[in-house]
Amino acid sequence: MTAYVAPLFTANILDDGPTVLGLRTMELKQEAEISVLVPIQAILDRLAFELEKPEAEQSFVFHLESTERVPWAGVSPPRTGWVEATSLPEYMLTGVARKGIIEVAETIPESVGGPIAARIRAEVWGRAIDIESKVPAGAAFAAAGLGFLTEGEMVPVFHSQGWVRLSSQFGHVLSKEAKHF
Repeated sequence: MTAYVAPLFTANILDDGPTVLGLRTMELKQEAEISVLVPIQAILDRLAFELEKPEAEQSFVFHLESTERVPWAGVSPPRTGWVEATSLPEYMLTGVARKGIIEVAETIPESVGGPIAARIRAEVWGRAIDIESKVPAGAAFAAAGLGFLTEGEMVPVFHSQGWVRLSSQFGHVLSKEAKHF
């Protein structure tokens, strides 16, 4: 099973900011084919509800209806053709994420409209972390924020068809290659 989340995404296709996807893969007990888009909070609420039941100690199955329509759901990274380009140390990715958070916090004025805040975030998170890897800072932010990084880990970087992928032992982060440094 694959589960995607978009920690960073633009409101529409005309916006310039990065769309960054987190990806976890899990083995299922049996084959299944399903494609739904649900808010994370709906999953958390349902899990909390199911885990309160005594029989949930063994296992449980629940179904969620697709209720969301979001721009990032139409963004599909390549499934094949990934070529390893380099590896980046965890401390570098964590540092980029921390610096970006500080920069966004210090740059966005206290009372600012959504479009201005979105433009600032797009500028910070869309910037390449270095010239060679083409990894946008937003990918480092997502990898750190989703808990995909392990202290001391070297994270492989892959490229395919204008996309970049960070692959750690706990998950993957996918984004279009950064266009500016």
